[in-house]
Amino acid sequence: MSRILIVEDEKKIARFLALELQHEGYEVETAGDGRTGLERALESDPDLLILDLMLPELSGIEVCRRLRHQSDVPIIMLTAKDDVSDKVMGLDMGADDYMTKPFAIEELLARIRVALRKPRQGAAEPAAPEGVLTAGELCLDPARFTVTFGSEEIALTKKEFDLLKYLMERHGKAVTRDDLLRDVWGYDYAGDTNVVDVYIRYLRHKIDDRFGIKTIQTIRSVGYKFQYEG
Repeated sequence: MSRILIVEDEKKIARFLALELQHEGYEVETAGDGRTGLERALESDPDLLILDLMLPELSGIEVCRRLRHQSDVPIIMLTAKDDVSDKVMGLDMGADDYMTKPFAIEELLARIRVALRKPRQGAAEPAAPEGVLTAGELCLDPARFTVTFGSEEIALTKKEFDLLKYLMERHGKAVTRDDLLRDVWGYDYAGDTNVVDVYIRYLRHKIDDRFGIKTIQTIRSVGYKFQYEG
């Protein structure tokens, strides 16, 4: 039986979710503020976390950020704001998925099933170090989680790093926005694909604009392609 922790300060929503999940056969625990939710997530190591964005004590974003330093538990974030910047921030801090309130419980249940099917890194045997990816003077080292251009290190967030790594592994091949959402963000996305474009702009600003090179090309009506041009 999978265990789910709900961190939600609106009691009616928390109770509704708890009852629905229990009816589906899940073991459920709830917390009404961010600090308590973080403590329970670290202590009980649930199989999945449903995390509200706006919480007392600690925000959902801060809970997610702190939790990601110690746990790879799947996180579905709930937000009352249909704002791309809030969604981007949540995903960038390590959330696996998000839903905007109000939402259909059937869709949430489907996303929970998807998240629980994915193997957690902690349950697998340690993987062998991956090879370093290079293109010109650009170098990405997955084992060290570093990106450099020549002797200069480029500070990237985890999501920016994952996106760049995915594109560099497919050097010269076009990938769609749906490919990126599925394989980099790690969930079946239904909605605005603008989040991909936002992160592509971040990478271009930090790499192309800074060093006067071209790395990520836009393929009209398709998506993007990593093609290094010094």
